[in-house]
Amino acid sequence: MSKKTSKKAKKETSIEVKNGAVSAAMPKPSSSYEAKDIYVLEGLEPVRKRPGMYIGSTGIDGLHHLIYEVVDNAIDEAMGGYAKNVEVRLYDGHRVSVQDDGRGIPVDIHPQTKKSSLETVMTVLHAGAKFDNSSYKVSGGLHGVGVSVVNALSSFMRAEICRDGIRYAQEYKRGKPQGAVKKVGPGQIKGTTVTFEPDIEIFGEKNGKMPDYDFKKISDHLRDQAFLTPGVRIRLVDSRDDNSNAFDFYFEGGIVSFVKYLMETEKPIQDNVFYVGKSYEGILVEASFVYTEDIQGLELCFANNIRTIEGGMHLTGFRTALTRVLNDYARREEYLKENEEGLVGDDVREGLTAVISVKLAQPQFEGQTKAKLGNPEARTAVDSVVSESLKDFLEKNPQDAKKILEKCLLAAKARKAAKAAKETVLRKGILEGLTLPGKLTDCSSKNPEESELFIVEGDSAGGSAKQGRDRRFQAILPLRGKILNVEKSRLSKIIESKEVKSLIIALGTAIAEEFDIKKLRYYKVVLMTDADVDGAHIRSLLLTLFFRFLPEIISEGHLYIAQPPLYRLQKGKEIQYAYADAEKEALAKKMAPSPKDNVNIQRYKGLGEMNPEQLWETTMDPSRRILKLVTIEDAKEADKIFDALMGDEVGPRKQFIQVHAKGVRNLDI
Repeated sequence: MSKKTSKKAKKETSIEVKNGAVSAAMPKPSSSYEAKDIYVLEGLEPVRKRPGMYIGSTGIDGLHHLIYEVVDNAIDEAMGGYAKNVEVRLYDGHRVSVQDDGRGIPVDIHPQTKKSSLETVMTVLHAGAKFDNSSYKVSGGLHGVGVSVVNALSSFMRAEICRDGIRYAQEYKRGKPQGAVKKVGPGQIKGTTVTFEPDIEIFGEKNGKMPDYDFKKISDHLRDQAFLTPGVRIRLVDSRDDNSNAFDFYFEGGIVSFVKYLMETEKPIQDNVFYVGKSYEGILVEASFVYTEDIQGLELCFANNIRTIEGGMHLTGFRTALTRVLNDYARREEYLKENEEGLVGDDVREGLTAVISVKLAQPQFEGQTKAKLGNPEARTAVDSVVSESLKDFLEKNPQDAKKILEKCLLAAKARKAAKAAKETVLRKGILEGLTLPGKLTDCSSKNPEESELFIVEGDSAGGSAKQGRDRRFQAILPLRGKILNVEKSRLSKIIESKEVKSLIIALGTAIAEEFDIKKLRYYKVVLMTDADVDGAHIRSLLLTLFFRFLPEIISEGHLYIAQPPLYRLQKGKEIQYAYADAEKEALAKKMAPSPKDNVNIQRYKGLGEMNPEQLWETTMDPSRRILKLVTIEDAKEADKIFDALMGDEVGPRKQFIQVHAKGVRNLDI
């Protein structure tokens, strides 16, 4: 449950950044404001003081971001044509090395700092060869803070440089050099190797440990980089705990291969994948797309190989060009009548899988984590390049053009039908919250911050939940049977589903363009289904609904999954609950150390088998329950999984089951 915002006025801190140092006018209880009141954070101290400003967070995402920052430098060498191989290796103790066969960071004396260029790059913010176009025409690590930030947040770092047949090295501790740059031997292969170990003081959790690196998360990121840098081999090696897990990524096809990879769980409607790669006023624009039979679409955009999750000007330019060119073609070929309403953005993006990549000399990212591109010239460049090439593509591939336009026109027809259906519903006042569903047993509290909605499978479990709940802040909504699979349905059909409509009304947010997260009636929405195959299926259907049509409820941290126990163990008056087989075995041995002791073990097949008191104390009591927060760490990967599990194609679903079957526990057949 989110914390209430304090009503007390907060004192402000004035921050000035100059020459890599941060001066902060800290709030004082007295009125004194002299030179002595100014605190100066020198070198890399600002990074350790506020690491979130530089890497987004000090959680698992920030930990991975350290790797990506160092990899960015290696990829910059590859994009410049100076490197062909990059290797990332994971070691025990969170140590990581990133090696490339590029030119190697210079080691001669820097004219401004009077120190080695290597030491300057590694220890000074905003120091690098990326602020003019002489060394790098384009660069992902534009801010020049990446590797120095990693250095500041690492308890250990070592940089090894091979240049002109000589190997140089320097070590650092929390950003501070542990000696001068030294020659350590001959260097047979040119390039740079950076080895670092994140600082537990920064990334340690309450238990005193750091979270483990996610091999799949890192491999997915490196795969993207290999797609975007064709001809460069990127190798990932996991050397932890004697692991020999290793992947090599190498793609000659670039973003065309990327698009084919993204749509491997879908059936394309085009025979030819669209691709364009051209320069426009110094900006290299690449775009590739294909339409599939799916309803959902996926657009990935990159600037200088950096994934811009929130899009930006390049995505705007692509969408503008796509909508305008398809409308022009539709009218010229009389798919649209003269006075007929044209296609809108949602129509032309249904079933679209696209990758947009731009490379430019001076990208303007929003924040160090580079989530959005702000260059207006990128919009103009992408719009111009895609418009010209797409016109040519449609002329040369009339069959593909026909299939694309038919797909878009069908989406427009469905959009209009959905709009009419929503207007009918709205006229009745249903989605405006005037009439809550009869099956909803609401809580007495009207404060969303403390209110919880339990979405329960079936009337039996619903009955137990209603009797066992705390009626002051816990509401119960039972669902009958399996809800509609929204992955295969358009909005017009979804609105007609009674179960889905009841849920949307109960939430209070409406849906689609009318969705408003501020109207959410419960800050905790809990999926509480049986611990069997049917329960898992219903949970998957509900997760699909939230992911596709109510994503902000997930992204804002309001969706949870209840964890009811699988077993009830009783010996005399002693009662224990187990949530997994291993826990059950351990509890049974503890409760009955002697073979003659008898422990009664009950396996719960469904929530309805629990009486209200048991359901409360195991699954609903805030002081004892276990809830899993639903998050979306990687929207691209989540999209592929939902496509595979809930889409029309059987092949990807079968493959998913075969790959993950061995990891399934407690499966009832």
